[in-house]
Order: sequence, then structure tokens, then C-alpha cells
Amino acid sequence: MTAAASAPTREMESKMRIAIATENGCVSAHFGRCPAYTLAEIKDGEVVKLEEIPNPGHSPGFLPSYLSELGIKAIIAGGMGPRAQGLFAEQNIQTIAGVQGRIDEVVRQFIRGELATGRDLCDHGQHHQGPCRHEKTPGKGENGWPSEGVVWVSATGPDLEAEVEPHFGRAPYFLLVDPATLEYKAIINPHSEAAQGAGFRTAQLIASRPASAVLTGQLGPKALQILETAGIRVITVEKGSVREAISRLKRS
Repeated sequence: MTAAASAPTREMESKMRIAIATENGCVSAHFGRCPAYTLAEIKDGEVVKLEEIPNPGHSPGFLPSYLSELGIKAIIAGGMGPRAQGLFAEQNIQTIAGVQGRIDEVVRQFIRGELATGRDLCDHGQHHQGPCRHEKTPGKGENGWPSEGVVWVSATGPDLEAEVEPHFGRAPYFLLVDPATLEYKAIINPHSEAAQGAGFRTAQLIASRPASAVLTGQLGPKALQILETAGIRVITVEKGSVREAISRLKRS
């Protein structure tokens, strides 16, 4: 996938710390096997401290706890499997994978909210914590409806009877729906109350997860570009419940 990523919302208003998997001054393709991590302390949009520490080892579950104890709020790497991302999420650490480039430029892009990401750079010839994600372009059924994969729906509530939230980035919930079975999972949108860039950051979140399509109301050009670049189809609706919107689209 190709997308963009930025910092968690509230911490950037004061101070936060991020970690970057590092190798030879650049972002390492393997977060668990990199030789070092660059820790950047950011305050009011400026880097106040930058240091490199050796990789302490990557036994399963260790790095998320270790970096959490260091106050890390986000980790950037070239590649990271879904299991590892889940472990970081349990520590409330944002994961940003598919990143390439020199460390100093990556930090600047992160602060500006312009960090470009791409496909997870996992390599079957090397070891890393957690399995690779095998990305592929979702199949399309009739009328372009995704024939496989999950559909993210912006919603006002946590179930299928909730209304489709017309403002993409401000949606309090997203429902991850299987359109064939209507099985779903509700998640809270962590960026809905962001002072700025709610749509941009919400799109980054979705682009970093398995998704075939997004069903929503209005979204800005940056958010649209992130999703389309990641190969995620965007379907706009005007009103109705999540259940009704999916049914209408499947019938049309």
C-alpha cells in the first residue's frame, strides 16, 4: 500500500517521542532486526532531542513494552507484520510502516504530517517480528463493489443501524464490514477530535490496515488521495444507516 502518515493528535500540541528503526542513517526495512533505533523528542513542532540507541533485542512482545517505557508514542519502520502492530497498539503506540528515506528527512515529514508510506517492506529472506502482510488489489464484483476484503464505513454509532457519518474525518466510529455476510467490527476513530488534519490522519489509519473500500460522505482531497493511492476504493453516500447504505450499493 501507499499512503501517508503523521503523529498522534494531542501529543503534537505539547511534547511527544517517536522511534524510528534505523540502519546506516536511514529507515530500516525490518523494525525488529534493525541495528538501532533513533529516538526523536518533539515539542511544539520542533525536534528538541535526537538520539540513537542500539537494538536491545526483539523477542516477541519485548520491543513494544520496552519502547513504551521510554515514552514512545509512535514507531516508524520499513516493514512490520500485523501481529507486531497489534502488540504496539496494546501499548498505545502508533505504528507507521512502509516508510523509506533518511532519518532527518523522515522526522521533518512526520512533524509536517507529510510522511509518505508505501508497501510494507518485509522480506521473506530475513526475519522480523510478526508475519508479513501480503497486499493485493481487492477483487471487484458487479458495479465495482469489492468482492473480497473489509469495507470501512464512517458511522455515528457502533452498529449497523447507526447513520453513515457524512464527515469522514470526524466520524466517531468506523464499522469494518464484510459486505457478503454483514459481519462487522466497530472501532473508535482516534482522530475524530483532532484540532487539524482529522481526515488526513483518519485516511492514514485506514491505509495502514486491510481495507478494500471506504463508504462515507464527504472527505477532502488529501484524504481521498491517500486512500486511492493505497488502492482503496472510495464510495460516497448521502444519508441512511450503515445497513441501508450497504444494501443500496449492493442492489444498484
